[in-house]
Amino acid sequence: MVLSRTKLALGLGVSGVLTAVFGTILVFVGPIVIDQQIVKNVQIDPSNSMSYTMWKDIPVPFFMSVYFFHILNPEEILRGEKPMVEQRGPYVYREYRQKHNITFHDNKTVSYREYRQYHFWRNMSVGNESDVVTVPNMLVLGAAVMMEDMPYFVRIMVSTTFKAFKEGPFLTKTVGELMWGYESKLVDFLKQYFPNMMPVEGKFGLFAEFNNSNTGLFTVFTGVDDIRKVHKVDSWNGLKEVNYWNSRQCNMINGTAGQMWPPFMTKETTLPFYSPDACRSMDLEYQRPGEVAGIPIFRYVAPKTLFANGTDYPPNEGFCPCRQSGIMNVSTCRHDSPSFLSHPHFLNGDPVLREFVLGLSPSEEEHGLFIDIHPETGVPVNVSIKLQLNLFIKSVSGITETGKISPVVIPMLWFAESGFIEGSVLTTFYNNLVLLPAIMEYLQYIFIALGLALIAVSIGLALSEQSRAEEKTPPALDRDEGLSATERTPLLQDSSQHAPHR
Repeated sequence: MVLSRTKLALGLGVSGVLTAVFGTILVFVGPIVIDQQIVKNVQIDPSNSMSYTMWKDIPVPFFMSVYFFHILNPEEILRGEKPMVEQRGPYVYREYRQKHNITFHDNKTVSYREYRQYHFWRNMSVGNESDVVTVPNMLVLGAAVMMEDMPYFVRIMVSTTFKAFKEGPFLTKTVGELMWGYESKLVDFLKQYFPNMMPVEGKFGLFAEFNNSNTGLFTVFTGVDDIRKVHKVDSWNGLKEVNYWNSRQCNMINGTAGQMWPPFMTKETTLPFYSPDACRSMDLEYQRPGEVAGIPIFRYVAPKTLFANGTDYPPNEGFCPCRQSGIMNVSTCRHDSPSFLSHPHFLNGDPVLREFVLGLSPSEEEHGLFIDIHPETGVPVNVSIKLQLNLFIKSVSGITETGKISPVVIPMLWFAESGFIEGSVLTTFYNNLVLLPAIMEYLQYIFIALGLALIAVSIGLALSEQSRAEEKTPPALDRDEGLSATERTPLLQDSSQHAPHR
């Protein structure tokens, strides 16, 4: 039994040491294994069917919600009064994205064109595409500003042309017509005799060129040779930088294509991406950590300076000519139309922008854009990109359609593109990239704790066995100790007999 307990203590001790050592090794090796798995899953590599399929055909449902600014007082605007608008919407469209013409290159990049399709979703909208709204007529009011510096007789001819085709300063059309195009004899006339003036091929609509179209030829890094470069744009339409703006910094194509980012992000990491729709690169900044559907995230938001003018924020000087902070002139990439981008309701813009338009009420919660990123993988979990399209209008002499309109940047619409991981995609993402790494992290500490517990039990058994052995062993005796009384008597007698007499 003693031998058995000793063996048990020894066995438990060895097992405990091995288990604790294994747990300690996991502390150092586990993160490396997890990082290698993440790298494998975020590379653009056809051999990894799961991640490649998710990159090629984005399974996350995207929606575009459109809000129109219905003009309540068009006649008063022509007399020089402030525009009064009323928000109508949302009109929601399911957005489908697919990558085509995918070509891998020897320099570890891949080229593709991403096509977009929009389908109206009535159950998520406030009304139908047949709803009627009134907005500024870009063909008239936009063209008037563009013609302001032309000779007076040319402006007269332009105004005469507007009258001939019965084009007024404001349009009252259905949502569907404004979105995807409407018949216009003026547009047909311009396309026939002045084809360079009208870039559209079919009907004229605010989103006509977006539907069933692609965002250009993107060439991005696959990350196979350097994971820090994965998804970053190498070129767009063959360009390393665009030529819309007045400085090299503003023309640079930075970051990714806006769908995924390199993994292993920190709070110091920013979120740069190039947007063909905005004709520029944008860089979002870290705001706070959080959690979405059990997935840890970093929230990124637009900096207050995103649409600031060059006076308030000198790096934006290249986007000028500028007006007030909060709106960005995109005329150079929108066929010279006096168009401006901003946050919805002029959020973060100069207050004077809202003083000249009645009916606006900006809110960070409703109108602020954000992207929630899983920092370990660089994969967006929740996205809401919100932008507003505005038109600069004013009275232009010679073009009577402009009446006495006071100079104003008037909002036409704003839209929100949103996507959220859910369903089977969320489950797969959570299990592979959140749950398994967490289990591995917990296991290393479980092994260490178990090993230490086994060692403690082993030591306890050893000490217990030693104590039991000591209790069973008889104590050492003195020379006479343990003899009986009769055995001791002769000795005493013999001793007394030999004692000397006094």
